[in-house]
Amino acid sequence: MHSLLRALPLALIVGVAFLLGTRAQLDVATACAFDPLRPDAYEADALRDRYLLALDGAATNQLFPGDSYFRLPQVEAGTRVNRVELTRLLPVEVLRAIGWVESSLTMASRSTRFDSIGPALVSFDCGHGVMQVTSGMTVPLGGGDQPSGDQVAVATSYPHNIARGAVILASKWNDAPQLRPIAGTDTGGDPAIIENWYYAVWAYNGFTGPGSKKSNHPLDPTLSWPRTGYVCDGTQSRTRYPYQELVWGCMANPAERENQQLWTAVPTTLPDFTNPQFYDAVRLNNFTFPYRDMDIPTPRPAHQTQAPSVSNVAALLLGSPRLSIDQSTVTIRTNGTPDQATARIRVTNTGTGLLSWSASSSDGFLVVAPPAGSAVGSGVPCTSGDCPAGEIEVTINPSLLPASRATATITIDSPTVTGSTTVLVQVFADFEVAAPGTSRAP
Repeated sequence: MHSLLRALPLALIVGVAFLLGTRAQLDVATACAFDPLRPDAYEADALRDRYLLALDGAATNQLFPGDSYFRLPQVEAGTRVNRVELTRLLPVEVLRAIGWVESSLTMASRSTRFDSIGPALVSFDCGHGVMQVTSGMTVPLGGGDQPSGDQVAVATSYPHNIARGAVILASKWNDAPQLRPIAGTDTGGDPAIIENWYYAVWAYNGFTGPGSKKSNHPLDPTLSWPRTGYVCDGTQSRTRYPYQELVWGCMANPAERENQQLWTAVPTTLPDFTNPQFYDAVRLNNFTFPYRDMDIPTPRPAHQTQAPSVSNVAALLLGSPRLSIDQSTVTIRTNGTPDQATARIRVTNTGTGLLSWSASSSDGFLVVAPPAGSAVGSGVPCTSGDCPAGEIEVTINPSLLPASRATATITIDSPTVTGSTTVLVQVFADFEVAAPGTSRAP
C-alpha cells in the first residue's frame, strides 16, 4: 500500500501537514506542480512494449488527435525563405531515443516494479515521467492552486506524457528559423530526414551553450574533443556529451532487454566538425540569438524516418476507463486507534484501460496523499504495488482544524473521464480548538 505519511511518527505527520496547510505562503516558483507530495503512476511492462506502442502513436498523432494540448502540431518544412506547415508526423526513431535518454522508458520511480502502481518519476527540476516533461509542470496551473487536469495526465498517464513530449519536440523543430537555426539547408529542411532534427533535439534538453549550468554546445571547451561516440549502454559518463549526441548514440545502439533490442538500430550521422562547413557554422562565436549564422546542411549519410505502421493505438492503450470509489463517507478520530486517525479511500477503474485521477480537499485541515494517481481496468496487467486500484490517505492538520468537530469534502476527479465524485469527511478531535491569540484567564 502507498504511504508517505504512514511511515512517519505523529510529530512529523503534523509537521508535514502544517507545510501543506501553509502552501500558499511558499514560493511556488521553486516548487513542482504537485509539491510537496508526489503523485502515483502506472509502470508498464519491463520489455517496454506499451511504451513503444505509445511512442509509435504519438509520432503519428494517433493518441489524442482532437486534443489541443496533446495532439501533435503540424510539423513545418523548408528553409528560411519557404517555411510551410507540412504534416502531423515526426521521426519515431528520435522520439524513442529521447525517451530512453530521459527515463530509460519508465513512468514511475525506480522503486516501482513493472506492471504496478507506485510513486511517479519526478526529477529535481520538475521533469515528469517517460519524456521528463518539465514545460508546464513547474507550478500548479489549476484553480485554487491545484494542478490542472493536463498536469495530472502528464504526471500519471504514460500515453499523455509521451504525447506531450512529442508535442514539445515538434515545437522545438517549429521554432526554426525565427528562434533556432536550421539543419538541412540542402534538403529543404525536410523533417522526414532524421539528421535534420539535430537542432530540435538539442533544444529539447535546452538550447544551451558555454556558461550555462549544463551546456549542450558540441564545441564547448569543457567537453573533451575529439570524443568517442556515445554507445548508450551505461558504460560512459553522460556529462562528457552534449544532449543531442546521447540521443544519436541511442538511435544507433538500441537498449536491450531479455536479449532483444527495443528498436531497430539507425546509424544516424552527426555533423562532422572537422569539416569547415559544419565547424564554421556551429562555432562558439555564432552562438548568439537568433542563431541565423548556424544553419547547416544535412549531415551525410542521411537517413529517412520509417513511419510505424500501427492502428487503433488509442483504443488499445487508453481503453474506456470508469471512475469509482469504495466509500462516500469516511471518519477520522484523533482519540481512537492509530488506524482511526487515517482514512483510506480506494479509487478503482471499473472500465478498461488506464484511469488518471486527482484528489483535492475543500478545507486546508485535510491532508490528501497522494494528490493524484492511476488505476487500471481490465486488460491491463498489474501485479504488485497499489494494484489495480489507487489509494488515497486522508489525515488532518490540527493547526488548521476550526473545531473539535468538523466536516469537509474530498473531490476526486479525472482528466480522462467526465464527471467527478465527492467523499464526505467527518473529523472528531480529542482537543479543544481555541481562537488564535486568546488564552485562558488564571
